[in-house]
Amino acid sequence: MPIPPPLPNCPSGLEYLTQIDQILIHQQIELLETEDTDCCTRNCCGPSRPFTLRIIDNLGHEVITLQRPLRCSSCCFPCCLQELEVQAPPGTPVGYVVQNWHACLPKFTIQNEERMDILKIIGPCIVCSCCEDINFEVKSVDETATVGRISKQWTGFLKEAFTDADNFGITFPMDLDVKMKAVMIGACFLIDFMFFEHAGDNQQRTGVWQ
Repeated sequence: MPIPPPLPNCPSGLEYLTQIDQILIHQQIELLETEDTDCCTRNCCGPSRPFTLRIIDNLGHEVITLQRPLRCSSCCFPCCLQELEVQAPPGTPVGYVVQNWHACLPKFTIQNEERMDILKIIGPCIVCSCCEDINFEVKSVDETATVGRISKQWTGFLKEAFTDADNFGITFPMDLDVKMKAVMIGACFLIDFMFFEHAGDNQQRTGVWQ
């Protein structure tokens, strides 16, 4: 795909996102991510660790930075739930992913750079399945209309059991603000870390109580 020309009100590097309504995230395909987290933090905090992820395009340019502070993710601690800041270009916040308290469901709010609620994300009660995708529905703020989806795609018994190499699909309206498309990419990575990265005991989380 040729490099799109610069567009007004579009952060540099996100021009590609204006032309698509879905993204497939695999390991080392078109967008690469590198994580700035030391070994001690990885071992002590596991999937709950703070991190800075740097997403680069296929030309090697850093286009999105994701920053996650150390927070809880269990609904037992409602005052300190997960949050992710999305920057594009690096150093310029364009939005946030904020976990919302719910007794049973994984729920998140997508906010713009001014902390205004734009979209909601609602996952299944049991974040575990066999031989099928796991879907997190992207909804309007009032949760009455579904506008997109983040799907953890089933990759087969061997890959699911022995690796953390997950595949995700993200769908959104073509005319969605490009900044919010970037924030949805950030939400996908946060969901991956929270629910699909194996902990030290190699057990996957299955819901908000763990």
